[in-house]
Amino acid sequence: MSDLHGRRRYLVHHLTEYTYEEDVTMSFGRAMLRPRATPQQQVVEHEVQISPEPDVLEESLDAFGNYSHYVEISAPHTRLAVTKTSTLDVEWPQADLEALNEWTVERAAGAICADPQIDPFERAAFSLPSRIVTLGEMERGFAQELLPPSMPLGEAIEAAYRRIYEDFTYTKGATSVSTTLPEVISSREGVCQDFAHLAVASFRAVGLPARYVSGYIETSAPPGTEKLEGSDASHAWVSVMVPGGEWVDLDPTNNHLADSRYLVTAWGRDFRDVSPMKGIIFTEGGSSSLRVGVTVRRLD
Repeated sequence: MSDLHGRRRYLVHHLTEYTYEEDVTMSFGRAMLRPRATPQQQVVEHEVQISPEPDVLEESLDAFGNYSHYVEISAPHTRLAVTKTSTLDVEWPQADLEALNEWTVERAAGAICADPQIDPFERAAFSLPSRIVTLGEMERGFAQELLPPSMPLGEAIEAAYRRIYEDFTYTKGATSVSTTLPEVISSREGVCQDFAHLAVASFRAVGLPARYVSGYIETSAPPGTEKLEGSDASHAWVSVMVPGGEWVDLDPTNNHLADSRYLVTAWGRDFRDVSPMKGIIFTEGGSSSLRVGVTVRRLD
């Protein structure tokens, strides 16, 4: 087995800090703070710290099985800091794309649609368009060229991450949360969220359920330098359903399948389902700043 698919233990530290110009008198938030357990990942320890201390902190499961947290703070504050620390054991098996080549894209989509063993909610939720993963004429045209019906399924999964990686340029600041998929396709640039949304849309357009995955990836410092605390970032990739109801995870930003460097927080139809933090504040101030620091450290 490749070292990239062996068991690894990680410590993840994620700080989200908002600073406000004037006192915030009320804050209501929804956050994804606890990583989920998956067949590839075990949560060994997890801790959340919020300052100021919330009046209400409630944890529940959303429709996709993610941990969702409701946060309510009534104490006046000019700084909100949310820190989560997790220890995770991760071991991803190596996906066998060659074995999946017994299916074509078209036959695989038909088999998934007809399989009574697959949860109908899960199949529908990850097949239909969503607010960000739109399936208009441009998105469908891109998908048909990328994943033609007769293409072997394993080759199609490889083509999805390889072609997006080769044909699009990773450019920080080129897009925002309001950038549409047609705009990404036209500009041929974006960040991991955009490339994940585009791959999800492509799979859904040809009949293969696909979900947007949010989490982290272990990175390394450039040769001759030390990795700085807080220098990592959240990451996004794609998971596509194959016949039998199994899932294969792929990363079009980095041009390969997911492996034991990938740590899952949550998954959903698109970024809106798994946003790390969102909410409403009440304040007289007109400006605020955001600082995010992420450290992914291998323990073993």
